[in-house]
Amino acid sequence: MANATTSGRLSRFKAMEFVVGILLFGTICLAVLFAPLLFPDGGTKIDLAARLTAPFQSFAHVLGTDPLGRDVLARVVTGGKVSLVVGFASVVGSIFVGVAMGLVAGYYRGAWDALLMRFVDVQLALPFILLAITFFAILGGSLVNTIVLLIVSQCVQYARLVRGSVLSLREREFILSARAIGVADRNIILRHLLPNLLGPVIVLATLNFANNILLESSLTFLGLGVDPTIPSWGGMLADARTYLQTAWWVSVFPGLAILLTVLGLNLLGDWLRDSLDPTGRTSR
Repeated sequence: MANATTSGRLSRFKAMEFVVGILLFGTICLAVLFAPLLFPDGGTKIDLAARLTAPFQSFAHVLGTDPLGRDVLARVVTGGKVSLVVGFASVVGSIFVGVAMGLVAGYYRGAWDALLMRFVDVQLALPFILLAITFFAILGGSLVNTIVLLIVSQCVQYARLVRGSVLSLREREFILSARAIGVADRNIILRHLLPNLLGPVIVLATLNFANNILLESSLTFLGLGVDPTIPSWGGMLADARTYLQTAWWVSVFPGLAILLTVLGLNLLGDWLRDSLDPTGRTSR
């Protein structure tokens, strides 16, 4: 009876976790998607007469304005596009590169495994900030370069995850049977191995999506990421750091947008982990 009650509570908690996560992340995505309709000027319109207007004092500027009189709400919603694009594109790229590396290393072993895993070890040994400074010093800061940097730095996580799973799966009966009847390696990898790897990869992708949003914002805040002329959450935080005492809203609302987006993604990632791997659920 006690176990049934505990299980019921856990199920309700996980359902609530999913609902809150999807509401937070879905709201941000919808706002960013309809930003061109809601704010045609993209938050770039300057109105010096209304500079540093406090929030909730004007219907024209619900969340106030920045030092140049630009609407904070418009810039927060418009700036979310950069973070979401960087997070999504870098995760997709990391999955393609990392999964391919892990499949080749885990299935074929030998020289391929040694070569690819040594690359993974070297990359993991490099501090991310050092890699970012070197990368941007050579290629310069831009949206595309930020995505490429995140792909290079995170594909190794997928490679290690996939390699470890493949090493276990390749010795299972259904793989040995497929080899015995002459199934081509390509078909074994695509039809038998890859479907069994999707669960852990999807969970890691969800968590990395949230992490990449934080990394992009941090890099832009430091002046290493996206072009500062493009509205972004990290850029807004960088511009507002000198106004923390006189105009708190200029930095609080972009930071709150980052917080809610990352929180929503982490809740979805936690829900996915428990849904796709029930045996690995943590006790609450």
